[in-house]
Amino acid sequence: MNYFSIYARVMFATLFWGANFILAGMVLKDVPPLWAAAMRFVLAAAMMLMFALSQSDSLINPIRRSGLAFISVAGIGIVGFNLLFFFAMQSTSPANGALIMATNPLVTTLIAYLVLAERPTIRQWLALPLAFVGVMVVITAGNLQHLATPSYSRGDVLMLGANLAWAFYNVLSRRYLPAGSSLINTTLLMIVGAAMLILIALASGEHIAMPGLRASIALVLMASAGTVLAYLFWMTGIARLGAGRTALFLNLVPVFAMLIAITMGVAPTHAQLLGGLIVIISVSIAVLPIRRRVVAA
Repeated sequence: MNYFSIYARVMFATLFWGANFILAGMVLKDVPPLWAAAMRFVLAAAMMLMFALSQSDSLINPIRRSGLAFISVAGIGIVGFNLLFFFAMQSTSPANGALIMATNPLVTTLIAYLVLAERPTIRQWLALPLAFVGVMVVITAGNLQHLATPSYSRGDVLMLGANLAWAFYNVLSRRYLPAGSSLINTTLLMIVGAAMLILIALASGEHIAMPGLRASIALVLMASAGTVLAYLFWMTGIARLGAGRTALFLNLVPVFAMLIAITMGVAPTHAQLLGGLIVIISVSIAVLPIRRRVVAA
């Protein structure tokens, strides 16, 4: 597989994740948030299960050895993140949601320092407050005085919670999941997470509403492209390019979300453009490699 193909796959992964912020709004017009999250992961888990079984890998031994770890990590990264995500998308814009999630590599770095004692680099320490400023510009619509009042969007606050849940998922999965196939681990996480989401939706008493044609297409796209294909493409990028270089492409998620929104007639605001620029600069400061000058002896 040549590098052009690898880069193309990683870019498609970020395109699919950017599209998720648009597709979620379509799904939520017909389906309540609890059932939207459950349906997405039932479909995604079924697809991942078929793919994993086609690779002749066993799913029994990992879940038998580390069942509690899978339940805990899925509870945070699948259930917690997706419930916060879908509830957030009821009252925030796709651009805001994508820009807030663009800071996830830096938030993950901070959580890894607190939980795993992994020391961030100096550039990462410098980038963290800058990324925070960018997010605040976005969620306050450019007026930082709103931080002192509860006037900013409830959806933005929920998306901050989703961002934190995904950061904990990244760190805890690294610490507690068994070593071995990341495909098998992710398949099991999706199966466990889907089961938990269904139980939560049933227990809530929330009325299940079958999606219409438009919402059904959006839901299938979220499960297939925005979950399964995005993960498989991203996994290929990490394996061939390394985690650091692949993480650079996360900067494209809010860009793609804004471009898709523009094609649907929703132009970004000045605050979103400014905050997005600050977020992208901060993440780039943290992850771009330093070019060292080689001096001949």
